[in-house]
Amino acid sequence: MSNHCVPVRATTGKSIISAMTTSRLSVPLLTLATVFTIAGCSNSQESADDANAEASETAVATKGDVLRIATEGAYAPFNYTNADGTLGGFDVEIANAICADMQVTCEIMAQDWDGIIPGLKAGKYDAIVAAMSVTPERAEQVSFTDPYFSNTLVFLAKKDSSFDPSNQSDIDAHSIAAQRSTISSQWFEDKYPNADMKLYDTLSNAFLDLGSNRVDAMISDKLPAIEWLSSPAGSNYALKGDEIDISDNFAIAVRPGDPLQAKINQSLANIKANGTYDKINQKYFAISESAMQTSDADAPEQPVTETAGQ
Repeated sequence: MSNHCVPVRATTGKSIISAMTTSRLSVPLLTLATVFTIAGCSNSQESADDANAEASETAVATKGDVLRIATEGAYAPFNYTNADGTLGGFDVEIANAICADMQVTCEIMAQDWDGIIPGLKAGKYDAIVAAMSVTPERAEQVSFTDPYFSNTLVFLAKKDSSFDPSNQSDIDAHSIAAQRSTISSQWFEDKYPNADMKLYDTLSNAFLDLGSNRVDAMISDKLPAIEWLSSPAGSNYALKGDEIDISDNFAIAVRPGDPLQAKINQSLANIKANGTYDKINQKYFAISESAMQTSDADAPEQPVTETAGQ
């Protein structure tokens, strides 16, 4: 619909002059008529502008009813894909809790890790909740919320293996698996540039090759490693060496300058304050002592205190 005033009858310049000389209307009256016409057009324009503004506000409100969130769906226990194709995990439940606090509907979709930031920048979704570490390089592309989880790195190998990650020669003498483009693989590449490193598109594939003896050891975020060690496939494997604290924090990514960042921060604070966060954290990260075995099966077990997410 046009917002311009459309005259009822088009009149040429010549006919206007003729009308002014033959019409009974005086020049002042013609001027007054012109003013009324212009006023009418102005009122129509304002009404149209108001209608457009109202429609725009309605469209924004409707869009805000759904929060589109991407996760990887292949990084248990943070995010994984169930047998029926649905997504689950710590990240998914945190996302749903934030959406509930914001009173919006969560629309959570799976996205391959390598394309997850490009997808956000392209507008495929509004936020990323995928165990994403805050790094200076990523902060140049996205804006991060307050952290929602603190992470450490660990090495894994067979229980009867003599592999010692604190020994440089041991590192160089073994093939080490890791997931590509993660904080763990980046840390390892920087610290051990001469090591025989095998990179995988997903953590699941890295664990698969470790369990199949195609690599000697693996570096991983701690909790996915604990999850795998607790499974039948990882029963003959253990953590090796000490945890590696690299001040690694997971946060939610949004597009730079998006007001959604402040809204998510508020809801994240709310679910921490009302106990929702603690319930989700306990559900996924109540770690058994046997899974924390760091030497052979006969080594004494030590009490475990989990402080994740603080």
